[in-house]
Amino acid sequence: MTEKPSLLIQDLAFAYPDGNQALFGVNLIIQKGERVALLGPNGAGKTTLVMHMNGIHSTSQGRVEVAGVLVDSKNKESIKQIRSKVGVVFQDPDDQLFMPTVGEDVAFGPYNMGIRGDQLESVVTDALTKVGMIDFKDRPPHHLSFGQRRRVAVATVLAMQPEILVLDEPSSNLDPASRRELGDILRSLDITMLMVTHDIPYALELCERSVILSGGIIVADDTTRKILSDENLLKSNRLELPVGFSI
Repeated sequence: MTEKPSLLIQDLAFAYPDGNQALFGVNLIIQKGERVALLGPNGAGKTTLVMHMNGIHSTSQGRVEVAGVLVDSKNKESIKQIRSKVGVVFQDPDDQLFMPTVGEDVAFGPYNMGIRGDQLESVVTDALTKVGMIDFKDRPPHHLSFGQRRRVAVATVLAMQPEILVLDEPSSNLDPASRRELGDILRSLDITMLMVTHDIPYALELCERSVILSGGIIVADDTTRKILSDENLLKSNRLELPVGFSI
């Protein structure tokens, strides 16, 4: 039996209530274990696309499947299942951390999925160990540095044991050491990954494949190295390599 892709998007189109068309027939397949960077200028539709993956936006035209499960925002059971399969790490970790301690934050999702006792303790310990934050389990999140809070935010998602990890600008506002440490952690994870980013060196470092979304459509889908080597493609989609950076 052929393994289902982690993400299947077919002919996805979406317009906001004010009539602004954000997506125009997007098609994307991400196989299990792939690491894909989603690149594109502001307003390209990247956030809108991600919001379809966990049912925040209803799929009015087209189809979205995660690990073979249809995303159906009208079906509460479907959405519950999908949100355990799609782990989204937001750009601002403070949007995800709200409990008195790091351990309680990481336990929140699994607890609400019905996990209790020793199993819950094991899940929390495993997630915090993966991001190098087990020694901070009993600390209040607001006492941590920004980089440490982002790692805890990743742990809150990993504790749900998702099929696919979605990261929204994971390197933003990190100092060089924190950026490197997070990169090492992300590389070590055995998980499908979709990374929404403007950080082109980070995309090259962590993702073998990249997709450019521009004007609500996918305009390029290839190896990251090949895409970043195409100067005209980058320029036409308002993407720039950092000064002094070469492929």
